[in-house]
Amino acid sequence: MQVKDLTIDELKELIKETVAEALQDLLPDPDFGKELKAEVKQQLLDIQQRRAKGIRGIPAAEVIEKLG
Repeated sequence: MQVKDLTIDELKELIKETVAEALQDLLPDPDFGKELKAEVKQQLLDIQQRRAKGIRGIPAAEVIEKLG
């Protein structure tokens, strides 16, 4: 298959994947190999579980209102 045969959506997806791969190659993860603290792991798991249930974080407008 050639680029000229791709749909616009397929081309966009190909570009996204290519950019993501290039960024991973150019910008290594500075935290690679480091351990997370147990409390941070638990916070991430809690967030993941809430999102799986459809519960999102605090809306940006609410944060802005609270912080002024």
